[in-house]
Amino acid sequence: MNRHGKFSGMPGFTIVWLGQMVSILGSSMTTFAVMIWIWKEGAQVTPFAIFGFIATMAQIIASPFAGALVDRWNRKLTMAISDIMAGISSIIVLILYITSSLQIWHLYLLAGFTSFFGAFQFPAFSAATTTMVSKEDYVRASGMRSIVENLNSILYPILAVFLLGIIGLKGILIIDIFTFVFAVGVLFFVHIPPPKVSKEGEESKGSLWKESAYGFKYLYQRKSLLGLLLVFLSVNIALAFSNILRTPMILARTGNNEWILSVVQSVSMIGGFLGGLILLVWGGPKDRIRGIFVSLILMSIGVSLMGTGSGFVVWSVAGFLSAFFAVVAGACTQAFWQAKVAPDVQGKVFAARSIISTLASPIAMLICGPLADFVFEPAMVNGGSLTKIFGWIVGTEPGSGMALLFLLIGAFAVITSILGYMANAMRKADKILADYEAI
Repeated sequence: MNRHGKFSGMPGFTIVWLGQMVSILGSSMTTFAVMIWIWKEGAQVTPFAIFGFIATMAQIIASPFAGALVDRWNRKLTMAISDIMAGISSIIVLILYITSSLQIWHLYLLAGFTSFFGAFQFPAFSAATTTMVSKEDYVRASGMRSIVENLNSILYPILAVFLLGIIGLKGILIIDIFTFVFAVGVLFFVHIPPPKVSKEGEESKGSLWKESAYGFKYLYQRKSLLGLLLVFLSVNIALAFSNILRTPMILARTGNNEWILSVVQSVSMIGGFLGGLILLVWGGPKDRIRGIFVSLILMSIGVSLMGTGSGFVVWSVAGFLSAFFAVVAGACTQAFWQAKVAPDVQGKVFAARSIISTLASPIAMLICGPLADFVFEPAMVNGGSLTKIFGWIVGTEPGSGMALLFLLIGAFAVITSILGYMANAMRKADKILADYEAI
């Protein structure tokens, strides 16, 4: 504890981490339950796509301003505001549901509202972590965040389905509201030190518009960071394809066997969870750049392996491999950025970074479905244009076109990662970019 009687350092971060873990679980259960409600209302896919698109675009629009404001405001207060706004959204949904007034367009608006303020959470939490823990613990802290994400992915579908049968959507919304209260409440018990002023921080000051654009300018001037980010954008597109295609591919290749699908998804999440747990104990590789690129290559091999498999054993191994090394790559990357970017501009820079990396999702949403349905699936049925070339690898039954997409996007990500590591600006990034120094 510090002299004010509040927790600081790694104990303080652990308390904030616990609050976020509870809050994320509540939010995920609510989103899952709301998706079930949407499906029951119309049994159409389009509302899901609209919901996801609005949420993604709201986050992209908000991120530059969120980054600038995070660096101006108290980071603890910023995280609290983000959680409070998400809680207000759940309260509105609860009131509309109780009064039988809830409609799908309400959820579209609230998805945009929640995502807009949610855009403050990542840069605020990342920047706060930098000032709370030592550089030696950056990878451990990132590993803990990965544990939350993957454990949440394992638990929330099971808990949501279980609770829906007992307390319904109304009860889940009430639980969600309490989780937000808990997340905000624990912030009062921790001390988040303000960042020290840096040369970059002084240069970034100005109007809100100038500060909102500063993150992009910062990245443009540092080719190592920009190159690393573009490699991740390419790999993230492959991961986004993988996340979209995995469910329909496995169902198509197993005759709609939901049990096999659930096993593969659970094993994948366990891989991510164990990756975070090992990082927490280990602390990550000393050579962060090598750790990033080796992990990206192994993760991408896992994506390709998913396409070559024809049974739950190979798919489970592929999913485990991809999720495990995705966590390692992400943790090493986060630690690298936290060490190189001055804390008083991390809000702006991390927001710009988030915008660029988030572009992978809408790109994948726009092209993945048409590619699978109208190009690769027809090309891989008996007599299709690609069966003679790839049929011996992925087969010619339903789902083979999607399997071929897995194989190709995984290979694309492997090649991108190798080429990225071959570039001096990225391979020697740790030497080219000095760790931040305060004035």
